[in-house]
Amino acid sequence: MKRELVSFVIPCYNSTNTLEDVVSQIEDVMCQKLSQYEYEIILVNDCSPNGTTYQKICEIATGNTHVKGINLARNFGQPSAVMAALNHAKGDYVVCGDDDGQTPFSELPRLFEKIDEGYDAVEARFIEHEKRSWFRKFGTFMNESMQSWLIDKPKGVVLTTFWLVKRFVVDEMCKYPNSHPYLGGLILRSTRNVCNVDVKKNERLRGKSGYNLKKMVELFLNGFTTFSAKPLRVTMFLGLFVGFMGLICGIVTIVRKVIDPAISAGYSSMMAVILILFGILFVMLGIFGEYIGQTYIALNQAPQYVIRDKINFEEEVDGEKKA
Repeated sequence: MKRELVSFVIPCYNSTNTLEDVVSQIEDVMCQKLSQYEYEIILVNDCSPNGTTYQKICEIATGNTHVKGINLARNFGQPSAVMAALNHAKGDYVVCGDDDGQTPFSELPRLFEKIDEGYDAVEARFIEHEKRSWFRKFGTFMNESMQSWLIDKPKGVVLTTFWLVKRFVVDEMCKYPNSHPYLGGLILRSTRNVCNVDVKKNERLRGKSGYNLKKMVELFLNGFTTFSAKPLRVTMFLGLFVGFMGLICGIVTIVRKVIDPAISAGYSSMMAVILILFGILFVMLGIFGEYIGQTYIALNQAPQYVIRDKINFEEEVDGEKKA
């Protein structure tokens, strides 16, 4: 009987010195604790500036048939690198992790236990073992708030970079055609049958995080604008509120002028007209954005990713697969 396949997708960025350790951790857990499964490891180089990350991937893949490599033509960002791997993953289950050694792959059997209980997706919830700066705490709070409001994230569920999903979830995620994918939103768009498993994050093997303020803001904005029409609807409600205030201002101005014709109504009447016009403008902008803007963006966005090189993948030649 053919064994089920587990695909590991690992986005890589300046991780020449950590990839061997990460691959070794995955192989250890698959051979010792999850030996009932076959596995493949897909390493995606997101155009690392050090110039040696893809060389290391090729070196590992040459001596290990479980490892496959993808080299992107330019830096598209971590979510797009993950999408490149997902579109090439063949596994019945797919695991996403990091390239810095912090992902505790040894905890993977606990995630599979939840899959066996009937969940479609399992997110690892990291137990913090180090003090975080107020900036990181604020960023986490804002991201959690955004997820709960915009993409209707189930209460209590935390989205991280270490997760396990079933095949049908990956198939649905891969249907997303646009650039700037938001992975948490794609998972929750596919299923609400999601749970968390508490794990302790490993210490970083080498170096430091590549996520700076700019990348964090971009990730937040991608999630804020991509998977929900709620911001557009807020614009419409804001327009209705402003227009209503302008109407009230206009009524008050008229009543005061009737009661006391000597009162100058020039400024107040002008403000009433401005508020009403701006209210109408906000409503129309919201409607325009919801019905037309999303279609325009979908047709004109840049690609998710562009692959320059691959290693250890089968190619189709005249309809037949060739190794």
